Amino acid sequence: MATLRRAGDPALVTDPDIIAGLLAPLGVLLEKLPVPATDSSRSLLAQAELSSDDQEKLLETLDAVFRRLQSEKGYQDRDLVVLYPGHPQLEALNARFHRIHTHDDEEVRYIVDGEGVFGFVLPDAQQVELTVVAGDYIHVPADVEHWFRLNQLQRIKAVRYFSARGGWTPHYTERPLQSFHDL
Repeated sequence: MATLRRAGDPALVTDPDIIAGLLAPLGVLLEKLPVPATDSSRSLLAQAELSSDDQEKLLETLDAVFRRLQSEKGYQDRDLVVLYPGHPQLEALNARFHRIHTHDDEEVRYIVDGEGVFGFVLPDAQQVELTVVAGDYIHVPADVEHWFRLNQLQRIKAVRYFSARGGWTPHYTERPLQSFHDL
């Protein structure tokens, strides 16, 4: 279940309707999609690190979602991000996306294992952080100021969906991050 925190406020928002209402002005959509529980997918999701072949096998178990998105939204490609403690580029990747940025294209993720944190700048300049977990599907429209970071688990598997590869380059805004209370 996704949870949300406001900058400077230790209270945790857990009500999906309140979370949706806070993110609605940005056009951010959050859905719950069950992660398929086949023997193959359970085995692959249990592993921290996956080979390229295993990543493709896991993606194939999730392709019903991809086919739906291709039909409804015209997505052309997908890949799998696998981050875990000990990943050789974990610090560099976390630093790259833990800065406020935008994209020319939408950012669409389906979290299938672990957790991650998307942060957003609301229209009133208030900042919020949304922790997403396995089964959360998030759609961030183009040009929305946001960031991403791993939480204390330092583990996530997320399917990324693309309408085009080129639009996903981050454009950093240089807006400073506000302070959040760690849980």
